[in-house]
Parts: sequence; structure tokens; C-alpha cells
Amino acid sequence: MRTNLTKKDLVNQVYMQLGFSKQVSENLINDFLETIIFNIKIEKKLKLSKFGTFSIRQKKSRIGRNPKTKEAKIISSRDVVLFKPSKEFKEFINNKDD
Repeated sequence: MRTNLTKKDLVNQVYMQLGFSKQVSENLINDFLETIIFNIKIEKKLKLSKFGTFSIRQKKSRIGRNPKTKEAKIISSRDVVLFKPSKEFKEFINNKDD
């Protein structure tokens, strides 16, 4: 069972289902993903209705440990992206009929 979905797979799906050329399909997927990333970066939150909400959270710096050498290092603070699925998305995933 395959677990990865690549941009190429998405381009092929758009190409097959909508009949656009592969170049137009690729541009469509790239523009869609760039729009999502841009809006998350600027607004710090993006809600796609009936899918879920992406948000950015600041993680504080902390002390981490190398499991091999047991050496302690400081892990710097950084932003992380969180995803919270919508109610409809959760219901679709948990639907046993399909």
C-alpha cells in the first residue's frame, strides 16, 4: 500500500479528471499550493472549509539530547505548522460504509 502522494500524482489526477494539459495541471497545482503556503505564512492561520485548519505555532527553545552520544544540545525556537481536521473530514475518515 502506497503512503506518499506526490505533486506528480496530483498533476496526473487533474490531467485525467479535468482534461487539462499536463503543463496547465502542473501550474494549477503549484499555484494552489503556493497560495496556501503564502496565506499560512502571512495570516498565521488558514481554514479550508470542510477540510481543516492550518495554523502556525511558535515552539520555544529547549534542551535536546543526542541518543547515541547522550550529548545535550539546545534546540532553537522555531515555528511549526499544525493541522486540525474539520468535523466533516473526521466524519468522512471514520465512516465505515466505504
